[in-house]
Amino acid sequence: MDWKEYLQKEKHCSCGKNHVCDIEEIIIEDGAIKRLPQVLGKHKYQKLCVVSDLHTEQAAGLMVYEELEKAGYAFEKVVYQDEELVPDEDALIYLFTRVPNDCDLIIAVGSGTINDLCRYVSYKMKMDYYIVGTAPSMDGYASNVSPLIIRHLKTTYEARPARVIIGDLDIISQAPLHMIAAGAGDILGKYVCLTDWQLAHIVNGEYICPEIMELVRESIKKVAENAEKAAHRDKEAIGAIMEGLVLSGIAMSYIGNSRPASGSEHHMSHYWEMMFLLDQQPDPLHGTKVGIGTVVAIRLYEMLKEKREILFPLEEPSFDQELWTEKIKEAYGPAAPGVLELEKKIGKNSDGEVLRRRSVFQEHIEEIFKVVNELPKAEEIIEILKSMEAPYYPNQINVSEEVFARGIYYAKDLRNRFGLLQILFDLDLQEEFIQSLIQEIY
Repeated sequence: MDWKEYLQKEKHCSCGKNHVCDIEEIIIEDGAIKRLPQVLGKHKYQKLCVVSDLHTEQAAGLMVYEELEKAGYAFEKVVYQDEELVPDEDALIYLFTRVPNDCDLIIAVGSGTINDLCRYVSYKMKMDYYIVGTAPSMDGYASNVSPLIIRHLKTTYEARPARVIIGDLDIISQAPLHMIAAGAGDILGKYVCLTDWQLAHIVNGEYICPEIMELVRESIKKVAENAEKAAHRDKEAIGAIMEGLVLSGIAMSYIGNSRPASGSEHHMSHYWEMMFLLDQQPDPLHGTKVGIGTVVAIRLYEMLKEKREILFPLEEPSFDQELWTEKIKEAYGPAAPGVLELEKKIGKNSDGEVLRRRSVFQEHIEEIFKVVNELPKAEEIIEILKSMEAPYYPNQINVSEEVFARGIYYAKDLRNRFGLLQILFDLDLQEEFIQSLIQEIY
């Protein structure tokens, strides 16, 4: 794939904005790590810092050390010793204290968590970073934001993309199958992201870019067409999935936030993740949760279609701020203050806002359901996930009925971002749809 059309040039877009992606080079090929010294040779980096964890050091870090040593580069090694690394305050502080002040380049070796931590720390320390991917497991390689868990709350922080992305097919094709499937799950979620984004444009007048949407669709196509072959470790198929993941990140980089790549399926996934961590349970990979969130979200959209003819009229909304506050405290525990603060600031659940959105929804109902009808069936997503031996229902990853229900009720309150979950709240459909899905899944 020729990445030059996307990188380091201003793209004058039909949406009226100019998009720029600051990534300098993307190398996805056999033996890509061997090209690291050649790429470094274009700059005058003096002091490098290679960051990995116990697993990614073995997968690719040792090869990175070897290439750097052969080329005569001085570098520090930072290796997280955590068996399950979490992108929280502890992990951030550790990295800030270990990266030398005179370091001018961080080379991250890993996938999701390592990438998020290094992206944020390099941004704050005003230095470049490269990422050497170890698995096609998530779409953050080219992203310019870092999702981190601060004070128990999953929050997306501004950062900047890696200067160089290296995906060595010899390495990523050997990644555990559940990590390859997680990458596919992360991209399949874009079906819901794009639907949510278009509805936010219709209902709230939110900015939308058709060309970025097309870029995301291209990333979905790459994954959907190659998922089954990738499960059999076909290098070409795994390369295509990695390309799809990077394309999705470029879409985020162009727009400056995660809107094209994160919708209601991600919000449910983030909520589940926070609950796993609070309960000190094993937390499945991000993309694994997103794949399951995608099945749930599409089922909810299918149920919405079934109710189309009887959605209106509705009883007047009566948002009980006190009761909702108590429910948020129950649902989020120590993370509740951040959620309550967001609603206080924007008031998206207020009766006035609900009435306004209902009115626009009713007025544009044809247009809205035209968008919803473009979604694939939930069963199609299930079949793709099954072909990769991946879970597709929340009970398969130990999401309890209670956490599942709370996710549909309250995951919308994690972000100021309109989508499916807010629609269910606005149209008073949460309870009915939750009970139906619990019967179906559990």
